[in-house]
Amino acid sequence: MIAVEQHRVALAGGALAVVLHVPESSTPAPCVVACHGLGASKDSDKYLLLAAALPAAGLALARFDFRGCGESSGVEEAMTIATRVEDTEAVLDFLGRHPRLDGRFGLLGSSLGGFVALHVAARRPGLPVVTWNAPASLTELANDDLEDGRGLGVPFAVEYASGRYALAPRGVPMHLVVQGAADDVVSLEHGVALHEGAGEPCDLVIIDGGDHRLTDPAHRRRAVELSREWLVRYVTAARSPAGSA
Repeated sequence: MIAVEQHRVALAGGALAVVLHVPESSTPAPCVVACHGLGASKDSDKYLLLAAALPAAGLALARFDFRGCGESSGVEEAMTIATRVEDTEAVLDFLGRHPRLDGRFGLLGSSLGGFVALHVAARRPGLPVVTWNAPASLTELANDDLEDGRGLGVPFAVEYASGRYALAPRGVPMHLVVQGAADDVVSLEHGVALHEGAGEPCDLVIIDGGDHRLTDPAHRRRAVELSREWLVRYVTAARSPAGSA
């Protein structure tokens, strides 16, 4: 059985909508926090698949909406990478006090959500991370090419110009890179670059024919299976709760 909980995580001037799926047979449980991309939400099909697959393997899953998305407050055009990092860390801090979780965490992010997850993992050593079709660089995004420029605004452009979040961080260990070979939004070169820049242990799995959204159900199932195996291996092996930034 899986227990499903709805939460609101308070922020200055608003709140984040979080849905937590906890395996009732193994609590307290380790938890994976899922980070969505631009123009998406916690209710995208891929996160609903993960919400069934991970608890079945003994891992809780938390899916949430970034500020300005889904059921969270705010306007997406006002958001930046920094605010998305803050949102993810607020969710981690909130869940770190949850009585049905044991303090061990991992991250999974798709597209820009994977880029954000890597920055959070770089700030909080010990967090395993899985990325699906995540960019290694935001050059295309800054040029309004990546994901058709949805969700972008002046704050993002100013942040990118500063160079602070222009590139994915290097040296993040326990990183599984899942990359669609036919992704015409975030090309295969990004996945290769993320793998080359990762710390050990790391792995790159290329899904032949996979597009950016892993639209083919078989491709999506494969990504879920790979992610589950990686996260079970490394999240459950963690010995202490994730530290704060």
